[in-house]
Amino acid sequence: MDITKSLVLCMLLLVNISFVCAQQETKAQSMTSAVQKSSTKDKIDYHQSDNITNQIPYFDNRFRIDAALDQITLIFFRKRGSKPVILVQPDGKKLRINDHDRDKVQWYDDRTYDMVVIKKPMVGPWQAIGNILPESKILIVSDINLVVEPLPEIILSGETLKVIAKLYNGKNKIDMPYFRKVIVLDVNFFSTNNSDYDNFGADAFKIASFRDDGRDLDEYAGDNIYTGEFLLNFAAGEWQPVYVIKLPMMTRELHQKPIILQRTPISFSEKISKNDSNPHRLMIHIDETHIDPKSVVFQGEVTFPDKQIETFAIMDDEYGENQALRIQDIAFTEPGIHRINLKAFGKTITGREFRLVVPEYTFNVEDNSKKRLLSTLGEDGVEQLIEVDEAKLLAEQAEQLAKAKAEQQRMVEEEEMQSIIMIVAGNAIIIIIALISFLVIRRRQKQPQVSDDE
Repeated sequence: MDITKSLVLCMLLLVNISFVCAQQETKAQSMTSAVQKSSTKDKIDYHQSDNITNQIPYFDNRFRIDAALDQITLIFFRKRGSKPVILVQPDGKKLRINDHDRDKVQWYDDRTYDMVVIKKPMVGPWQAIGNILPESKILIVSDINLVVEPLPEIILSGETLKVIAKLYNGKNKIDMPYFRKVIVLDVNFFSTNNSDYDNFGADAFKIASFRDDGRDLDEYAGDNIYTGEFLLNFAAGEWQPVYVIKLPMMTRELHQKPIILQRTPISFSEKISKNDSNPHRLMIHIDETHIDPKSVVFQGEVTFPDKQIETFAIMDDEYGENQALRIQDIAFTEPGIHRINLKAFGKTITGREFRLVVPEYTFNVEDNSKKRLLSTLGEDGVEQLIEVDEAKLLAEQAEQLAKAKAEQQRMVEEEEMQSIIMIVAGNAIIIIIALISFLVIRRRQKQPQVSDDE
């Protein structure tokens, strides 16, 4: 019996000890959680002065600045078309877009955001009043910079490049889709004016803008990866890439090292057919200095003189012994200007895939029959162009000229005959008149005269 009581007492004691330990562990966990919450709260609500924190999440649009800063730039994203926010300082004074100290506050408002620059902001709790988007955060702008992938070592004139860039605010990546509505990222190329290259003295080019809208080469909209599509359709030579970052009240330029834009590696020649039974031959030459000729394929189109268009493709296995030459037959249709537009796809000698647009090439097919377009009036009185054989036209013109000369000679002869007839007739009349006058006079002389004595 005593043994049983002892066992029961031991069991009760163990249960009590376990319960006390559990309570102590629960209290410890609660204290740890409270400490963590307090630590998290400090990190959420307070802006540190080490320039590392660049976003202030807020509760009920409240945030706190606990260190004196020389200047702070805030961006508030709000509902489209809503009124600008109102900022309440720790002392209760309100800052409005049309009511603030112009020497200390600069304010820019758009349909979707406000950007406010404050010199020496008041330390303490602030509040933003307005239709601020619930999923957005108050962004403190410190030092906006753009990190861009370096451009390839070999770049070809006419090439289209895809370049990826990411935005940072200080040391932190900007993971805020709304920010793409605030910033403009332009890419400019400036000539280094090196007289050894073709672009010496060339003007600057704005060739692209980085975008995060899911269009063209940008894969996803709002993923905070900015894509630049560079169409290098300008003179080869040495160029300085300059990336321009534009925000309201803020502009920065980032310079990359100069690059060499190589000449297009594609050139043309042609062999023109003399008759319509054989096609023209277009020769496409590939410069092997910077690209692998075996990898190159072409997609092109030829525009004939009558504006008809015919497309063609040349694959990478369509070459003979000469890998740097492709031949394309062009149908013989009619004389005139033929226009060739071509796109090339391949690999550089470093293995990078490229795609480029070759400058338009033209060749002229002369008219062996020597035909000519003449303007004439149709039955409806509208001017029309008709095609005639030049040799036949010249023969007709010579015949018409001979006829005109013969007609002119006939008219001259007729005029001369008429003159002779008129002269003869005139002389005959004069002779007749003279003869009549002579006969009259003579008759009068033969009449007997009557004397006065009789």
